Amino acid sequence: MITPPADVRIVLMAEPVDFRRGAPGLARLVEQYLQEHPFGGDVFVFRAKRADRVKILGHDGTGLWLYQKRLETGRFVWPSRDQKTVRMTPAQLGVLLDGVDWRRVRAGRRLRPQRAA
Repeated sequence: MITPPADVRIVLMAEPVDFRRGAPGLARLVEQYLQEHPFGGDVFVFRAKRADRVKILGHDGTGLWLYQKRLETGRFVWPSRDQKTVRMTPAQLGVLLDGVDWRRVRAGRRLRPQRAA
């Protein structure tokens, strides 16, 4: 998978969606249900009812793109439905797409260089 840049906002929708939707239908869902702008460069992650498939929607400035993945065995780890959306990092998205529990991935502490005295 192509990893999005670190500054890209990744929004995971907790509620399952109808997987017959294509890019335009998912963009409409982003606008109407999430009250977000699907053409602003953010990445939106959706799951099927059985949680064995995900679709990722984004816009790169030239047009919408749609990525889909299906696990052969197992299910994607997903947050509870009481949350409408969850923000995640590109590293967490990569782990999610590998079928691993992405909630265990945390950003490391960033060290800033010290000035020499």
